[in-house]
Amino acid sequence: MTLSKDQLLQRYEDMVLIRRFEEEVEKYSKKGTIPGFIHLGIGQEATQAGIAASLKETDYKFPDHRGHGIILLSSHPEDRKRVMAEIFGKRTGLNGGRGGSMHVNDLKVRDMGNNAIQGSTVVTALGTAFASVYNHTDDVTAISMGDGTLGEGTCHESMNMAATWKLPILYCLINNHYAISTRYTETHPQSQLAEWAQGYCVPGEVVDGNDIEAVIEATGRAVQRAREGGGPTLLEYMTYRWQGHFSGDPAAYRPAGELESWKEKDPIKRAREKLMDAHGVAESEIQAVHDRVDAEVESYVQFSLESPDPDPAYATAHVYADIEVEGR
Repeated sequence: MTLSKDQLLQRYEDMVLIRRFEEEVEKYSKKGTIPGFIHLGIGQEATQAGIAASLKETDYKFPDHRGHGIILLSSHPEDRKRVMAEIFGKRTGLNGGRGGSMHVNDLKVRDMGNNAIQGSTVVTALGTAFASVYNHTDDVTAISMGDGTLGEGTCHESMNMAATWKLPILYCLINNHYAISTRYTETHPQSQLAEWAQGYCVPGEVVDGNDIEAVIEATGRAVQRAREGGGPTLLEYMTYRWQGHFSGDPAAYRPAGELESWKEKDPIKRAREKLMDAHGVAESEIQAVHDRVDAEVESYVQFSLESPDPDPAYATAHVYADIEVEGR
């Protein structure tokens, strides 16, 4: 797929927004301002931006633990600062500070959130996909998962049922090469994990996850197939996370030079070169995108820093049943 100049420029801005958002999250995580573990998808922006661009508001989205980008782009613009505030654990966050980085969700736009139990959301996704069929809508369910999740039995049970019932599910396998610290080729016999789909009579396709146009093309086809009743598709987006498994992980398990090699395939760099070389976009126009995004993300940070922490009674609401939690 070849995007028009304006379309590619918009997707470029989306990717820059995701990266700047996560760079600020990482900075404040290292300062100790943000509670809990943070998992970042820096380097994977084309995959997240492309998936988000291919879905409509009423489609169900199940992000993985690096899914800040999908949640950010899917939320209404006025709510994006609340995504940041949620990660900061503030009362003004989308979930009142209860969800944090891994469990932030925005049900208003059907971002269903993640679950710390790996592989569990691939089962939950069956419910939303079945609801679309039952209610005679064309809403699809897109679930993001890593290469490690594919080794979970629940993933295969889900794919088997989705294929049998022709449920409108898009399995977005974001292969960043590592499940925590283990390279995917050490735990799977296939060189390309999309081959798993063949066992369930499900189409499987390998996609260059650092090429925003390739991501949108493949995702768009799979989404359309699901909307038309064709059933699920497994897309394997080949990409790479620049950071370790979590913020602060030195990632010493990676061989020398691997990160540098993947940085040459930076999805933002590739899109910028396409804009300038193929569409004649001036450097000043590119810089204007970065300036605009910098100001926007800074406003998210300031909103989060200035927002109040939730008091104990508010923070524990909807968390415990029939238990009164006392503050220390």
